[in-house]
Amino acid sequence: MTTTEPEVYYDPYDFEIDADPYPVWKRLRDERPLYYNERYDFFAVSRFVDVERALVDWRTYISGRGTVLEIIRSGMQMPPGSFIFEDPPTHDVHRSLMSRVFTPRKVAAIEPKVREFCTRSLDPLVGAGGFDFIADLGAQMPMRTIGMLLGIPESDQEAIRNRSDEALRLNDPSMPEHDARRNVAEEMMHNEFAEYIDWRAVHPSDDLMTELLHAEFEDHTGVTRRLTKEEILGYCSLLAGAGNETTTRLIGWTGKILADHPDQRRQLVEDRGLIPNAIEELLRYEPPSPVQARVLAADVEHDGRTVPKDSVMLLLNAAANRDERKFDEPDRFDIHRKIGHHLTFGYGIHFCLGAALARLEGRVALDEVLQRFPTWEVDWDNAVQARTSTVRGWERLPVFTP
Repeated sequence: MTTTEPEVYYDPYDFEIDADPYPVWKRLRDERPLYYNERYDFFAVSRFVDVERALVDWRTYISGRGTVLEIIRSGMQMPPGSFIFEDPPTHDVHRSLMSRVFTPRKVAAIEPKVREFCTRSLDPLVGAGGFDFIADLGAQMPMRTIGMLLGIPESDQEAIRNRSDEALRLNDPSMPEHDARRNVAEEMMHNEFAEYIDWRAVHPSDDLMTELLHAEFEDHTGVTRRLTKEEILGYCSLLAGAGNETTTRLIGWTGKILADHPDQRRQLVEDRGLIPNAIEELLRYEPPSPVQARVLAADVEHDGRTVPKDSVMLLLNAAANRDERKFDEPDRFDIHRKIGHHLTFGYGIHFCLGAALARLEGRVALDEVLQRFPTWEVDWDNAVQARTSTVRGWERLPVFTP
């Protein structure tokens, strides 16, 4: 007697799938390289070559209507300055201003402060018998780093981070109504950031907000001007959300995966020079931001089928990072892997502007953890996976330490 496997189903809001999406994504790559979800009316591609091609082709796969499925479906207008939700030419103008801040030299210069933030978080935990990779480190160091860059007082940073977390959290396994999240985000921007912007306008300092307030540039219409307050609010909201969430998830996956691979963790303890490539493999193996959405500006061909203009296409970059057509034994975690390039930070004009900062924070966090805690085991009875549609990782990841 033979049995027929049910038709593959992928749903970005399904908690059961999200707990371990890789078997579903493998079936998509093998059986449905162009997948269609009727419930939410979206297409999806999962093979490395298809995701990479779509990320590069910004003219066809546009970001200006949103890069998250529920944002696109809501039809909301994104605030100016949120350049990840923009297309050229406005995208290029807004991104170029921010790229002045995230140069390799400027990112490298903040490493001592990142180490200091890790030290503040980790030193009190030595000898305590355990700590939480999220609550005690992942939710602290990235928050302080972004807060420092923006010039947000530490006393206010946690409230802003909590608002960002709440805006992302899924309460049930279905597409959320975006209005509630939008209200939270707008309240955060206008109640918190607006005050800082007004204050910085008359009290300049050596921070990103001051730099944005005084930057002069030529916009896409050829006018030389400064940023509007709304544009600066868009920048601040984007950085506060993206800068906190993705690195927090990376740190959580670092704790989980290295607990699963104690032999490789031991190698890192013995040779810290392996840490940069280990972070790269962690990013490939468990991308903090696994799915990107685009809207088609024209009909496209995929797998012998035509996908019509105005369709929503999900680009499953985490699935692409485990594509056997690109990587040997992609489901095997290997800190020695020669990766080439992965798609965790995107590709093309929307390549993550904060990639160098995320790599720095991940590398420093792992180095500082290993200095104090060469071994740990996950407390699975109290670990909790986060549920969002945009980032994937842990809400709580407590560990036992000797």
